[in-house]
Amino acid sequence: MISRTTIDNVFETARVEEVIEDFVQLKKSGSNLKGLSPFTDERSPSFMVSPVKQIWKDFSSGKGGNVVAFLMEHEHFNYPEAIKYLAKKYGIEIEETQQTDEQKEQADERESMYLVSEYASKYFQTQMHKTDEGQAIGLSYFKERGFTSETIKKFDLGYSPDEWDAFTKNALGDGYKLEFLEKTGLTIVKDEKTFDRFKGRVMFPIQSMSGRVLGFGGRILGNSKKAAKYLNSPESDIYHKSKVLYGIYHAKQSIAKEDNCYLVEGYTDVIQFHQSGIENTVSSSGTALTSEQIRLINRLTKNITVLFDGDAAGTRASMRGIDLILEQGMNVKVCPFPEGEDPDSFARSNSEAELEEFLKENSYDFITYKASLLMDEAKNDPVKKADLIRDMVQSIAKIPDNIQKEVYLQECSRIMDISEDVLYATLAQLEKKDGKTPARAEKKPMQVIRNEEAAPVKKVDQLYILERKIISLLVLYGRQEGEFHDVILKHNDQGEPVYESEVQEAKVFEKIYLDLQEDEIEFTNKDFRELFSLLIEKLNSEDEFGVEMIINDLEKSQAVELTDILMEDEQYELHDWERHDIPVKSKTQGVAQFVTQTILSLRRFLVGRKINELMEEIREVSSEEERTEKIQDIMSYTSLSTILSDRLGRVM
Repeated sequence: MISRTTIDNVFETARVEEVIEDFVQLKKSGSNLKGLSPFTDERSPSFMVSPVKQIWKDFSSGKGGNVVAFLMEHEHFNYPEAIKYLAKKYGIEIEETQQTDEQKEQADERESMYLVSEYASKYFQTQMHKTDEGQAIGLSYFKERGFTSETIKKFDLGYSPDEWDAFTKNALGDGYKLEFLEKTGLTIVKDEKTFDRFKGRVMFPIQSMSGRVLGFGGRILGNSKKAAKYLNSPESDIYHKSKVLYGIYHAKQSIAKEDNCYLVEGYTDVIQFHQSGIENTVSSSGTALTSEQIRLINRLTKNITVLFDGDAAGTRASMRGIDLILEQGMNVKVCPFPEGEDPDSFARSNSEAELEEFLKENSYDFITYKASLLMDEAKNDPVKKADLIRDMVQSIAKIPDNIQKEVYLQECSRIMDISEDVLYATLAQLEKKDGKTPARAEKKPMQVIRNEEAAPVKKVDQLYILERKIISLLVLYGRQEGEFHDVILKHNDQGEPVYESEVQEAKVFEKIYLDLQEDEIEFTNKDFRELFSLLIEKLNSEDEFGVEMIINDLEKSQAVELTDILMEDEQYELHDWERHDIPVKSKTQGVAQFVTQTILSLRRFLVGRKINELMEEIREVSSEEERTEKIQDIMSYTSLSTILSDRLGRVM
């Protein structure tokens, strides 16, 4: 694990604006910076970065947080990957916490393999761009495929010399160990002789989601019948082909933004699509699609469009992997290309606008497309038709969502001209056979919800807003001192109730803490409850407390809440909160007055809720004695509510 010292050093050194500017074009906006959201498609900037507070907020998607949160959202890093990225950017040495000798050896071995793979990628690029052989063979091939210099550089394409051990000799000469050259599969060791695995091939580095080189794909350019056309790195500690998608590093942002992933077959299909502007494209690199690869896409989107060649073999091959996608609960579309075309050739021969239009017009829902395709195959053969119907129901059975199953069965009934009852019965048999509880044994008519039965409009959660307002007061004004005017109810000599004002000087956090303690009020929202304890502790112990001191250690949901508070800049005024009895601080209102107003509003809300609870309890009471007791409690709380309303009016 990365040491706490390293993590603290990263947070102290990294500047949120410097990191985000590597990904988003930012412009000055007062003391902040603003730009277009990298998470949604927008024309007016709603993405804000605060260099002072070292946080960011995307108002179009609701996302926000510190520098690590940005990398985790935008680059889809996990926490350690984000820390390592920042450490590398700022030249910070990464310290690991105490590990066993075995763990150290394993970590060192994996890191050595990554370093060897990175070295090989740079070597192959240099060979292609800086040698006569590389330019004449490798670079010429990529140019003939229509790839621009920018595209070749973007995907780090390269060339391995047509010599038996050119790469191996070079790597050994530069101090890399033969052990790791062999473990990564770059070098083959046989009878004490060494050979380059990718001799005489153009090279496609295969990167992880975080951009590390895991392995390679190499294409031979000659017509040798003995050598495979494409050759991939063998399985290793860092490269598992079933868990990797080619192009995912360059496609991840576009997939998340477009909320769709195009899945193709080969390396050049991916590269050609990216060059044509369709960057949300990845490939399974010639291997059969796996559950691990699908889960990789599922981290970014629920929608996959499978593109396949316009021939029968290409269609059948693509169909086989789609049941796996359905099992993951994802939405699948298919897009077949015209006969004789594949994604690479079609993208080369059409403009970006034509390609986008084709994908839009020819992407079909998978179940609908498969049903139509199978019916064309079955023609008038009833036996074949029965088998194909069973095949369709087997695909539908993979879908975890029962509503989606119902919709697809109805559609199949229409296309295949067979009763829904038969399809439901077949589905029930399959699910029972697989040990599942049948979603539905027989078809029942769908229930239509009448307008009067529709769910009520969701009301404003007053308690959530009031609790959040108190956290906001602690964050923004916690150490600020003020004069708090409490209105005290007393009785004069004649026994009449009168109000007297009592002034108390205190810090905002002290006033809030003591008032909530006095009323024994505890937050109902878990995040707010934990934030309240942490903020009170820090405000009480730190003379120079700043929220940036705690935001780096918060849970994601707590960090988002805190970021929202810090970046909202009086946005509540846009929501007419006063109408819901939720106080909003105006520019002319003092902090002390606002604190008192907020606490009184919370007290009045809680008293009102208690009155409602007692009213409900009265209905369940059987004895007259208990009923009388509850009525007296209601009268007492109602009297208190009246006093609080009066005091609240005086404060306001």
